[in-house]
Amino acid sequence: MATPAASSAPLIEKHTIGYVPPEDRHGKVRDLFTLWFGGNIAPLPIVTGALGVQLFHLNLVWGIVAILVGHLVGGVLMALHSAQGPQMGIPQMIQSRAQFGSLGALLVVLIAGVMYIGFFASNIVLAGKSLHGVVDSVPVPVGIVIGAVGSGIIGIIGYRFIHVLNRIGTWVLGIGIVVGFGYIFTHIQTDDFLTRGSFNLSGWLATVSLAALWQIAFAPYVSDYSRYLPADVKVSSTFWTTYLGSALGSSLAFIFGAVAVLATPVGMDTMDAVKMATGSIGPLMLVLFLLSVISHNALNLYGAVLSLITLVQTFAYRWIPTAKSRAVISIIVLLACCFAAVGASKDFIGHFVDMVLVLLVVLVPWTAINLIDFYAIHKGKYDIQSIFQVDGGIYGRYNPQALLAYAIGIAVQIPFMNTPLYVGPVSAHINGADLSWLVGLLVTSPLYFWLANRDTSYRRRMMGGKLASSL
Repeated sequence: MATPAASSAPLIEKHTIGYVPPEDRHGKVRDLFTLWFGGNIAPLPIVTGALGVQLFHLNLVWGIVAILVGHLVGGVLMALHSAQGPQMGIPQMIQSRAQFGSLGALLVVLIAGVMYIGFFASNIVLAGKSLHGVVDSVPVPVGIVIGAVGSGIIGIIGYRFIHVLNRIGTWVLGIGIVVGFGYIFTHIQTDDFLTRGSFNLSGWLATVSLAALWQIAFAPYVSDYSRYLPADVKVSSTFWTTYLGSALGSSLAFIFGAVAVLATPVGMDTMDAVKMATGSIGPLMLVLFLLSVISHNALNLYGAVLSLITLVQTFAYRWIPTAKSRAVISIIVLLACCFAAVGASKDFIGHFVDMVLVLLVVLVPWTAINLIDFYAIHKGKYDIQSIFQVDGGIYGRYNPQALLAYAIGIAVQIPFMNTPLYVGPVSAHINGADLSWLVGLLVTSPLYFWLANRDTSYRRRMMGGKLASSL
């Protein structure tokens, strides 16, 4: 549903982490489909999707099945977070104060911020390599800076511009990837396209986990892009447009990476394989992916900046961050990421994937707690004023129930982990498949529900939040 504010909404977003009042709500729920569909057709998901056949040695059929299962399962969690945006009108990380307390939420906010910065830096590396692949005379470091500046401009302008670009990108990239699939399937350059690799349970589970974790990685900021929608937008509408856009777009990108790698000789870099597999249209595909990664990467910069503002505002609670504040912090993050990416561009992607796997171990329990609290305990009714108070208002500085469930949710994942820092005994027994995210969800969700409901003081605060939100 559009509102009169839609036509008068400023180009440069004026809000940062504050509540978006009804008069500033604008847009249509279908914009969420184009945002998450267009944003997911990009080099990083293509590179990640190729790992199922490159690293885990699945064949094409089982690789596709694993990719679809992972995205369809993980996308449910991601879309449930998105549906919180119109009801709350505040960024996802700020909302975490209602579950963990004003200070208890800091760890999760910090972890999310680090992950956004990692995504941003890795994407500008891919942007640099893509630009170098299109124009050989442009060195990768120069391409990295160009990609970063482009994303920075989009991120500083903010929410509305991001949505506009992705509406355009959905059509352009959607048509482009369909044409790319058609070219690859009619110009296969290998004899083992359908027979390379085979089914192995550990590789299949690992690929499912990669796809599911790709979706879960969006959870800490997905509702940032639905919070401007009118509050009367149905939860089901927000859920389905986000779910279908993200699951479909990311599945296509993952499968495209796997197909391109299988259609070219063994041992090639994924983006080189894409260029070779698409032949005469390869340069055009690289241009489209370059534009996509610049546009989509603005989301990572935007999320990182909101997380940093949240961290600072927790202590400097009298500070009212403005669009200027968001622009200054965006430039600082951009410069730091450029420096890191240029210095480590050769092996940055590998290090980044390792980092994300570690960070998701501590983000998965947060996802479980946030969703259980929103849908099963508070049922979407919160006291927004308390969330912005330095002492947490009715939610306090710390919520012991959430923190206990969070700590246990991390601990139970350890035997099932497979990260560069540690490989758990269960993961080692199943040839390295990482099932920690699934165990974390299955344990943390009922545990937090039980802890929250058995605590009478928490129930009183919950009722207070429901009453306050209805005033």
